[in-house]
Amino acid sequence: MYCFADYHTHTKYSHGTGTVLQNVAAAAERGLEIIAISDHGPNHLFAYGIKNLAILEEIRQDLIEANSKYPRVKALLALEANIISVDGDLDLPMEQRDKVDFLQANIHAMVRPKTVGDGFRIWGSHYGKKMWRPLSKTSLVVNTDATIRAVERNKIDVLTHPGLRFEIDYKVVAQACATYGTAFELNASKPYLTPEIVELVANEGAKFVIGSDAHSPERVGDFFSALMLAEQAGLTPENVLNARYKDDLGG
Repeated sequence: MYCFADYHTHTKYSHGTGTVLQNVAAAAERGLEIIAISDHGPNHLFAYGIKNLAILEEIRQDLIEANSKYPRVKALLALEANIISVDGDLDLPMEQRDKVDFLQANIHAMVRPKTVGDGFRIWGSHYGKKMWRPLSKTSLVVNTDATIRAVERNKIDVLTHPGLRFEIDYKVVAQACATYGTAFELNASKPYLTPEIVELVANEGAKFVIGSDAHSPERVGDFFSALMLAEQAGLTPENVLNARYKDDLGG
């Protein structure tokens, strides 16, 4: 099994080190058919996210130029949006969904919430559980509900690194992903999932996408750890949307 597309790469527009052109060049060098530039959403603080949604048009122009140099690679404009409320709001409003070709999302740290109340419920319970254990259950429920509502309300293509740091009920989230056609990411940069969790998600009918989560051009297309996990969990290209059998190479 191999991956023909990398939908999760970052550039200098957010928390990456390379340019759009460098990421697309890396994708071409590694024989990828598709790459998405999916920088962090604007509510990510401390320069982790894009400055504002208007920056997406700059990235779009960079992609057009990069595609002219590397026409064999389909380059997509994406965004790794932040879930910013318990109701599942994103920092890319649905009325502006057409600004991107591909939408990814999840709960992240260091994010400006929609309201102070959302901040207390999601991030307050997350950090507070370290000092008061009963908040662990509250945090899990809040994170799970916010994630499910985000999947229900937004046309999210991929839920990135689900359950990383912000714990969720994998079974319930997997059911929502299966219902709404949102893929569950196996993140090659953050090996936190177990084969048992991946099997549980697959059993609920959710599909997967393997992402490099590259923050430098050197890591574009580096799927090794996630591919190993997928194979340990018994996944095949029927489960993984950006994978094919090796026998299909070139054909």
